[in-house]
Amino acid sequence: MRMKSAVLFLFVVICLLGHPTMAQVDNLHHQSSVYEAPQDPLVIQKLDEWQDLKFGMIIHWGIYAVPGMIESWALCSEDWINRDSTQTYAGFKDWYWGLKDEFNPVDFDPDQWAEAADAAGMKYLVFTTKHHDGFNMFDTKQTDYKISNGPFKDNPKADVAKYVFEAFRKKDFMIGAYFSKPDWHSQYYWWSKYATADRNNNYDIRKNPWRWNKFKEFTFNQISELMHGYGDIDILWLDGGWVRPLETVNDEVRSWGARIPEWSQDIDMLKIADMAREAQPGLIMVDRTVHGPYENYQTPEQSVPEKKIDNPWESCMTLGHAWGYVPNQKYKSVTKVVHTLVEVVAKGGSLLLGVGPTPQGLIPDEDVKRLKGIGAWLDVNGKAIYGTRTVDFYQDGDVYFTQNEDTGKRYAIKLIGEGEEIPDLITWSSDQPVKGNRVTLLDGGKRLSVKKVQDELQVKISNSVKSRIKQKEALVFEFEN
Repeated sequence: MRMKSAVLFLFVVICLLGHPTMAQVDNLHHQSSVYEAPQDPLVIQKLDEWQDLKFGMIIHWGIYAVPGMIESWALCSEDWINRDSTQTYAGFKDWYWGLKDEFNPVDFDPDQWAEAADAAGMKYLVFTTKHHDGFNMFDTKQTDYKISNGPFKDNPKADVAKYVFEAFRKKDFMIGAYFSKPDWHSQYYWWSKYATADRNNNYDIRKNPWRWNKFKEFTFNQISELMHGYGDIDILWLDGGWVRPLETVNDEVRSWGARIPEWSQDIDMLKIADMAREAQPGLIMVDRTVHGPYENYQTPEQSVPEKKIDNPWESCMTLGHAWGYVPNQKYKSVTKVVHTLVEVVAKGGSLLLGVGPTPQGLIPDEDVKRLKGIGAWLDVNGKAIYGTRTVDFYQDGDVYFTQNEDTGKRYAIKLIGEGEEIPDLITWSSDQPVKGNRVTLLDGGKRLSVKKVQDELQVKISNSVKSRIKQKEALVFEFEN
């Protein structure tokens, strides 16, 4: 058995580490084009508080960390998934789901995670309590397929989600629970009587209403456990947007390319929302891509919208090339992440950056190093990010503008390209005027003069000023408008 497992592991690594991860596939989750603002005053208040935070961490961690492969999706038979043709599908599923017997993260250290996120300047967390493969990272009573029912079960921190949430609360983070609506391990979603052709449930719900009702009950009970047994939860981040009422499927959804079943995969979000908000007043719900009252903010994935958006939204992106842990990650540079954060915030959004802990339970050193680099920039320039909102004239080339909601101060953020020198002259259009022709460079606190030349504002950066700049990824100028 050990030899068979090793051989299977080898071909999975070969097939899937080089295969596109969710971070590289663009047909999985897009941003809804329709937004319906919440009406509950407590939700509106919490959403406003969340919009002040701007920068968060999403953590994908599950049995897929053991071989270091794509999360869940290898179980799904769609065109973009590639598996070894010499292995049966049934054999592969047995191997994948059997990884639960090897997942023993003895070095699990949620405080290390929270410290890394805090050092990065992040302010909120979204943690995967369950991904599509159905493996639970919390001590659910609805199934035995969970981290607390394997080799890790006797560990004092076996109820992983509880200790993750506690560690981040100690750092004053908003807490978000990621939960996958589809559950490919559940016989109520993927019934073994039939083949599993794609991401959708694999039986006709209209002909099997009892089975679907059992799945709805299963889902409700699991979310109820999270809402009632894991302390204060600020965000319920629901993934798997294909699980939705049929009447919400529009041309936008059809354009994703995934099969649309003839039946409705309705799980009664009204009932879930009422229960969840009774337990967690003001809870922000993120029913991804299902436009309506339960998508309180939108979530474009691995992309930044072309223009600013006035309703609440968040770009979810990876620090490396994969959501979960894989060896030899292709990391984004500190400069790239800072530039993305600036653009996202100037366009009215928040950035949710993804990391994947190792199978032993630690965030890799390279992730930690890059997170510290991002935090170093925010330590100096965070006034231009936290608590800000958009302005009408929000971009002029590689200069972006934000405004502090409380003080009214405005910020011009000049992006400096990777490896480029700080220019002698920073310019932007007079469409973003500066009161009193004076700005303050946040890195060093130097007051600088602004000169207007025709329709352009110019700020000269002397060599002495340059020599005192510590964070060269982007320069931030504070001014009054």
